[in-house]
Amino acid sequence: AHAHPFSTLPTPAASGSDSELVAPPPGSTALPLAYADEYHNHPHMVAPGDPSRRAFTYLVLGTSKFIAASAVRVLVLQFIYTMSATADVLAAGVVEVDMSAIPEGKTATIKWRGMPVFIRHRTAEEIAEARKDDNEEMRDWEADADRVIRPEYVLVLGICSHLGCVPVANAGDHNGWYCPCHGSHYDLSGRIRKGPAPLNLEVPSYRFIEDGKKVVLG
Repeated sequence: AHAHPFSTLPTPAASGSDSELVAPPPGSTALPLAYADEYHNHPHMVAPGDPSRRAFTYLVLGTSKFIAASAVRVLVLQFIYTMSATADVLAAGVVEVDMSAIPEGKTATIKWRGMPVFIRHRTAEEIAEARKDDNEEMRDWEADADRVIRPEYVLVLGICSHLGCVPVANAGDHNGWYCPCHGSHYDLSGRIRKGPAPLNLEVPSYRFIEDGKKVVLG
């Protein structure tokens, strides 16, 4: 049998002091006589947090929250500014062109919203050729009449539908536009007729004003 943990403690009779512990009988679960509970009088666990570092911790947490709130604010403002275009931005998206400045049979290039726009003043022969080609097989078929408002003028974005290059006017197998980057040929209506480009040249939004003397893009 194991000895009781308090069996070796001195007894009052042996020591002559009433304050000393008296061991309980062997096998007993009772606390010894004169036992004092000192559990809460001693640092038996580490306090949650060092008081000397609390100011630093609060500073880090506060700074992190401020940075996060600032980032959210910037994103919200950017979204609002994007959705709410100013008058200057809206005005920059509208371009007015004097059509009388473009001779018959020539192509003018203007800048609209950062993109080149081709304006072709077609001759009667060119109009007839474009209408005749409506019967040809095309990759992205469109009737010539569906791509123009007035037959004598063709307006298309000067961006090749293949990889975004700028085609050359009055060139190619169909005397319309030719993209030298990869060899795409467009006809006098801006329709793709040969080469890797998948789509026709895009027709921008426009309208005629002053009895057709001017065109407004945007």
